[in-house]
Amino acid sequence: MKGAISMQKKLNGTVIVTYRCNARCSMCNRYKKPSKPEEEITLETIRKLPPMYFTNITGGEPFIRTDLKDIVRELYKKSDRIVISTNGFFTDRIIDLCKEFPKIGIRISIEGLEETNNKIRGLQDGFNKGYDTLKKLVDMGMEDVGFGMTVQDANAKDLVPLYHLSDQMNMEFATASLHNSFYFVEAKNIIHDRLMVGQNFEDLINELLKSNSPKKWFRAYFNHGLINYIFGQKRLLPCDMAFDTFFIDPYGDVMPCNGTKDKEVMGNLNSQTWDELWNSQQAEHVRKKVRSCDRQCWMIGSVSPAMHKYIWKPALWVIHHKFLRFFKSKKYSMYELPIVRDYRDGKVTTEELDACSTCDKDCIANDGLSASSKEALTTISGEEFVEKDLASQEALLHSSDSNHS
Repeated sequence: MKGAISMQKKLNGTVIVTYRCNARCSMCNRYKKPSKPEEEITLETIRKLPPMYFTNITGGEPFIRTDLKDIVRELYKKSDRIVISTNGFFTDRIIDLCKEFPKIGIRISIEGLEETNNKIRGLQDGFNKGYDTLKKLVDMGMEDVGFGMTVQDANAKDLVPLYHLSDQMNMEFATASLHNSFYFVEAKNIIHDRLMVGQNFEDLINELLKSNSPKKWFRAYFNHGLINYIFGQKRLLPCDMAFDTFFIDPYGDVMPCNGTKDKEVMGNLNSQTWDELWNSQQAEHVRKKVRSCDRQCWMIGSVSPAMHKYIWKPALWVIHHKFLRFFKSKKYSMYELPIVRDYRDGKVTTEELDACSTCDKDCIANDGLSASSKEALTTISGEEFVEKDLASQEALLHSSDSNHS
């Protein structure tokens, strides 16, 4: 049996440990639709996950879970590398976890410089909280830390300055753009000034290509793909979600990704074994849907595995831009993409590009909640639900401290 497990192909997994969130992000309504703590994924279910070469722990805000250390402890038995995506607000909890797991990765979402970030994320003093947490992690000697930024009209101008800040601190810098899906409980996200946002991505790409880091050169390719995405084009690499990669939500539902309009369920790990679920007819049905999906998402969760699998394509792009253009100070232009030239030249209209996006102004966004979580929100808002939950956590902590003293 041991031999069979060791021979099993390792996957890329994302574990959504909670839908509770204390931020109020303008591009994500998840905070309005939290999960009930008692329904969230248990250690027993975590133990049933397959071997993984990479695991992302996300939410909601994962550090709202007071048992996150226990979850990480179990996932380290399964996974070669773990990165937690967080808003960085719960500094003490993050520091405490990192003391036990110094090899873990931490990505703190920062949506721009101070004023921009606080406006977008709706967290009072959120920028300073996140930035201070990052500095403390660096001072601790943590090596795998960095920023994550969702680029949109409101913060595109901060893209390169924030990259420079991360570079000065010797940190990772991850980017995304606006998406619509059940996961974000959002259907109306859209880039309005595509040329302006694209120009800021172009500037970032040229900064990345200037560096001596091969990792940053491949990040440049990823950002090139983001320009392609915001112009509504077919993604640059195939999507193999549900084949090499999976997401599991707080209810134990295994899904191909977090980019679909509705939640697509391959099976439930609370009630099934991994092999039963992964090889089921339902899983095959979802894989067929993935093969015909037309959403053209370009998120790191699906693109990173594709870049590894189809490495020759980004590698040729890097060789062309880093080395064949060796003597050019500006190695990249977004106008290399035919669609960008066509838009600039008036051959394609804004309305035509908008129609290529997943934005649907008339749609009521799906939320992926269980019936019980929905029921809990009939008498209280999601924001109040989470505030009440955090207050009870705080009271429990003070009570425990009093008992110990």
